[in-house]
Amino acid sequence: MHLSIDSPAESGSSDGLWSIGELAEHAGTTVKTVRFYSDNGLLPERARSAGGHRRYGADALDRLRTIRSLRGLGLPVPEVRRIVDERAGADGALEDAVAGQLRTIGSRLSALRWQEAALRLVQECPPQERADRLQLVGSLDTPPSTAPLARFWRGWLPPRMPASSRTAFLEATVPAPPDSPSPGQVLAFARLCALVSRPCSPDMGPTQPAAHRTAGARESAVLYAGLAEAYDLAAKPMRAGEAPAPGEALDCFVTTYASVTGSRDTSAFRRGLSLQLASDPRLDRYWDLVAELTTPDGAQPEPTPGTAHDWLLAALDTQLADA
Repeated sequence: MHLSIDSPAESGSSDGLWSIGELAEHAGTTVKTVRFYSDNGLLPERARSAGGHRRYGADALDRLRTIRSLRGLGLPVPEVRRIVDERAGADGALEDAVAGQLRTIGSRLSALRWQEAALRLVQECPPQERADRLQLVGSLDTPPSTAPLARFWRGWLPPRMPASSRTAFLEATVPAPPDSPSPGQVLAFARLCALVSRPCSPDMGPTQPAAHRTAGARESAVLYAGLAEAYDLAAKPMRAGEAPAPGEALDCFVTTYASVTGSRDTSAFRRGLSLQLASDPRLDRYWDLVAELTTPDGAQPEPTPGTAHDWLLAALDTQLADA
């Protein structure tokens, strides 16, 4: 029989308190649930009866409803305890807890989207390729970690490069995995991780550009700050589909190398720079995969540091040919 009681004083009990069963009934839950919250310190009892039974005051109902609402949102018990126990600044505790829960759910959703796209990748590929695809994508965390890419670039950069310059470079060269990837983007990211994790063959020779091998701390900071500016300048004509040509971007590009080497920007320097850059090791495959990863289906690929570098080198060669 349902009791329409609004306060413990109307329950008929001599002490004006509710039993655990009465509190559970008014809250629309079970005695087991109330006992669980009490045992975990979320719902303190007011007293005990002569027979040792729990008794609750008028404030217990609102507190219990708050606890159930917070738990219904998925907040863990320690967070719920902190919110209901905190008097001053309770809104701040609730806001922090909700923000944390949203981050947790976002991470879970991203992991599920990556798992779904990876499964579709395996499902949709030709049967003879499924074993290789499964092995490739099965090595990825979900959501995926960019740690292998960052580790590769840290080993590739000049060893004396300042920390701030290194951080700025990594932000530009390590792509953020999309939250909702397509199967093709999952494949591109898996191939990126496999590419940077592959050991270098001893007969490959130097894997860094010549400028790396001579750059000290100051020179490396100047080099990569100047290159980043040149790549940004080149991005505009690249997006417009313009052919590589001399201009502000190329001048910034050449001036950067001249500054690092302590040279004057002359025609002879530009010819030597063109030869040097043409013989530098290439990382074209990395940038091809970055473009696949960061470009939505059917969209025009965004310029990357790698494609901008190639565009500027082609612009330099065009200028030398015209001269």
